[in-house]
Amino acid sequence: MTWDDLDAHLDRVPGIVSAYVGRLGAAPTWTRHPDAAHYAASTMKIAVLAALHRAAEAGALDLDAPVPVVNEFDSARPGAPRFACAQAYDNDDAVWDLLGGTAPLRWLADRMIVRSSNLATNLVLGHVGLPAVAEVWALAGARTSSTGRGIEDFAARDAGITNTVTAADLAALLGALATGASTPGRLASPVACAAMLDVLLAQEHRQDLAAGLPDGTRVAHKNGWVHGVRHAAGVVLPDDAPPYLIAVCTTTDPDDGVDDDACLLIADVSARAWTARHDL
Repeated sequence: MTWDDLDAHLDRVPGIVSAYVGRLGAAPTWTRHPDAAHYAASTMKIAVLAALHRAAEAGALDLDAPVPVVNEFDSARPGAPRFACAQAYDNDDAVWDLLGGTAPLRWLADRMIVRSSNLATNLVLGHVGLPAVAEVWALAGARTSSTGRGIEDFAARDAGITNTVTAADLAALLGALATGASTPGRLASPVACAAMLDVLLAQEHRQDLAAGLPDGTRVAHKNGWVHGVRHAAGVVLPDDAPPYLIAVCTTTDPDDGVDDDACLLIADVSARAWTARHDL
């Protein structure tokens, strides 16, 4: 398999497939439409996680202090009514079980990543604010990605306010976290970056990027999906080779019925990157 072979294979896939594969701190080994903008789905939650830890380090909030678990949020569209999440659209009943009570921000952030809870995401976002998330993208060196609204803020969506990512920007954000865990970097202290990587390592949705790796391989990653969109990005930590970054973003026509195939596609790209891990 060559990277050209992989490109030729992906040329036959409906829609847009973007990808980035490369070592930490180095130029990528292979990219495909790395700057193409995709709807972010839940991959934007990585930037929200970083914004939360940055706020905690600045003393603006306490990660372990309990906060109210509510389901009513300010819209990013000026003048729009407040909005709420739908439990049927979420992936984590554990957060909903606490509705009307309290939970620590650290726990909510964990659920936001490992179970991809939308309710937890909006709760965390309400405490850090959209400008703090924009600052994370800027510090990571993102060129296109932005987080303009919370999850299920349909009034903002209908006004054209959205969340976008690129494969290159996701790799840049994860790369900043991974290198920052051992060396003081742009986003947060090594302790905070290591804590964020630990959360990403505990990811429970493993049907795409992680599915292309041998069992037991450590991978700090986040995926995201809505109808017609499937993305996954992570830092792979082999025992026998240096760590590497991989991000794959797929956007297809929702009417094509290829959502399930996107998991297999991402797993295939992940498996091919793994096979080439010694030569990246």
